[in-house]
Amino acid sequence: MPSHAVNESMTFRPADSTSFQRALLRWYHAHHRNLPWRSSRDPYHIWVSEVMLQQTQVNTVLPYFALFVERFPTLEALAGADLQEVLKTWEGLGYYARARNLHRAAQVVIEEMDGKIPESWTEFKTLPGVGNYIASAVQSIAFDHAHAVVDGNVKRVLARVFLMKSPVNHAASQRVFEETAGALMTHEKPGTYNQAIMELGALICKPRNPECKMCCLSQLCGAFRTGRADKYPKRNKRKRVPTHRVATGVVWRNGTLLITRRKPDGLLGGLWEFPGGKVDKGEDPRDACIREIREETGIRIRVCGHMAFIKHAYTHFKIEMDVFQCEYESGKIRLNGPDAFRWIRLDEIQQYPFPKANLKFIPLIEKI
Repeated sequence: MPSHAVNESMTFRPADSTSFQRALLRWYHAHHRNLPWRSSRDPYHIWVSEVMLQQTQVNTVLPYFALFVERFPTLEALAGADLQEVLKTWEGLGYYARARNLHRAAQVVIEEMDGKIPESWTEFKTLPGVGNYIASAVQSIAFDHAHAVVDGNVKRVLARVFLMKSPVNHAASQRVFEETAGALMTHEKPGTYNQAIMELGALICKPRNPECKMCCLSQLCGAFRTGRADKYPKRNKRKRVPTHRVATGVVWRNGTLLITRRKPDGLLGGLWEFPGGKVDKGEDPRDACIREIREETGIRIRVCGHMAFIKHAYTHFKIEMDVFQCEYESGKIRLNGPDAFRWIRLDEIQQYPFPKANLKFIPLIEKI
């Protein structure tokens, strides 16, 4: 076993990695969920599923995966698709850089790699959006290469079994968990093993109220044997997430609505939204709406009424959004920030991909 695991866990050390692997694989074969990507050996479908599963729960991913592979059944289909169609299919799943990177990576594979997903961890990792986790997951599950995956579920299992003191949310701990996972890795069924340890973390070794008595690793687990499952994994205290006040305008002109598109890079890149921006300290949200739309688009608008108050959380901040009904008054569109705009009819709104915060109030527009 890895030396650091022994150092961190002075009260317990499992006999050997073979016992760990066998117990995990027996449990997985008997209890794993029948998920659609697990019935496929297509590296493309496995890749799509793993990208979607990053930072997103399985039940949320299921309908998105089904729709995505229906729309883009092959790597060639994805590479040839328009990015707007890809983002629309991804709409609501969040972390849109995943979709942009997957789309671009598909194009690179088609254009520069003879259309074949690399069977080399190092080469595959050169593709846009492919980090250690995606590379290890796809290479092990699709190609049976022995690369250990390390996600939140895996960290939690390892931290409890080996009483690891390394905080799971600290970047410097990643290497420790990767080394521990690598030392436990089996070369016989690496893809199945990786899925098994992630499945155990998702179904049994849960963040809260773990099902320790049902766990196949309970006799090997330091946290269970010492009654300290609730003390692991260790975490650094998170910094308080800031909240930003935002004002957004639903601007009407002759029966059409104004939407703008965010630049392709950065947060929500490539998505369409209703114009607006941050409310300055002490500023009235109505005034902020008028100011931001003028700064962003160059037009003058009139606020007619308050439509909604929306709360939405991103990874590193939250927003509180006042949404206003507005009318166009004058001016020609001159964009400052967005890279495109459209005046659209209400019945065209479903053609465009929007951020989730906008999706929360779009139904209110449709009722007008």
